[in-house]
Amino acid sequence: MSEDSSRTNRGESSGDDNESFHGLFSPTDAEKRAGIQGLRIEQENLTPAQARRREARRRQALVSATIIFVIGLVTTLAIVGPRMGLFEAKDYHGDGNGKSVSVEVGQGDTNATIGQQLEQKGVIANSQKFVSTMEEKANGKYIQPGTFELQEHMSSESAMKSLTGSGSAKHYVAINQNLRKDEAFDALSKGTGISVDKFKALDQDPGQFGIPSKFTSLEGFLHPGEYRFKSDASAKDVIQEMVDKTKKDLKDAGVSGDDDIFHTVTVASILEFEATPQDYKSVAGAIDNRVDNPDGETQGFLQSDATVAYGLGKKTYQITDEQKQDASNGYNTFANKGLPVGPIGSPAADAIKAAAKPEHNDYYYWVTVNLDTGETKFAKTYEEHQKNVAQYDQWCSEHEGKCS
Repeated sequence: MSEDSSRTNRGESSGDDNESFHGLFSPTDAEKRAGIQGLRIEQENLTPAQARRREARRRQALVSATIIFVIGLVTTLAIVGPRMGLFEAKDYHGDGNGKSVSVEVGQGDTNATIGQQLEQKGVIANSQKFVSTMEEKANGKYIQPGTFELQEHMSSESAMKSLTGSGSAKHYVAINQNLRKDEAFDALSKGTGISVDKFKALDQDPGQFGIPSKFTSLEGFLHPGEYRFKSDASAKDVIQEMVDKTKKDLKDAGVSGDDDIFHTVTVASILEFEATPQDYKSVAGAIDNRVDNPDGETQGFLQSDATVAYGLGKKTYQITDEQKQDASNGYNTFANKGLPVGPIGSPAADAIKAAAKPEHNDYYYWVTVNLDTGETKFAKTYEEHQKNVAQYDQWCSEHEGKCS
């Protein structure tokens, strides 16, 4: 077999490979007679620059097509979306999940500001939805400044109703221990917006709140603590709530009867100024020893600087000898035997319990020798007491301004 024949038998061509490739698509003689033309394949020979230009045109065409598609999609969504509710703000359903959230609304806060706070605290899902709900359904109602107790995951409408409902806003007021009544009135006025004069007017008639007649004012019954008064609460409502808390403390301590109530509240108010909680019972026992034993070393005089200072309208530990001799001061327990004419502040529950059930001891004297730690020393005799007073004086000299 010849070499040419060998190539033919292996399917190889003696010519160029491209010619063999084109031959595969050439028509047979019969097809030619029938007018059938073969497949014509042409190979382009492009320069690199031509290839780059062609590729750039292809990319530009693709970008243009994409832009046209996006514009069409946006246009379609803009027309169809609102009808399908696709762009409506999210909203929760119902009255909340039971988890309480405290919300503070300040004077001048707008619906948008309130809505943002509600969204941040998880009360509502979307502040814009809340604003639109207020505009559409509030019916002229507005949100008053104050503290509101809401829940997480409330619908905008449910939150709106809670915020605009009658008396739903709360006014937060903190009454600290050791506040005198005038200081408490100031705090109440700032927190509620009720004038101080209205509270002072109620102070003239404590009996209307069920306070025994031995008390000449509300002093002693303005219970310390945190309050959230309803925004529409009157001055009388506010005072009654505070008085009721003191009454409850007295009941819990087993105190009843006008005389016992007067004694307990008055002694408890002195404890708030004269002692620290860990010493309440011991000091209460010493107070009772003094006032119940007119023939003892102290001759029935309580001799409390705190009571004298109250009668002077001051808050100080420094009482002069002249001030101690002024018997016209009904709160002067150096010049007048027994308890002062009334409480010198409003005591909390622990002081009331200590006054109701004091420690039985032999002490007649006590002095706090360290005003920072509250360390208090007790004595049975005046001589022993003077040694303790010397420690107090020493501490004061080492801590300038602390004892004034």
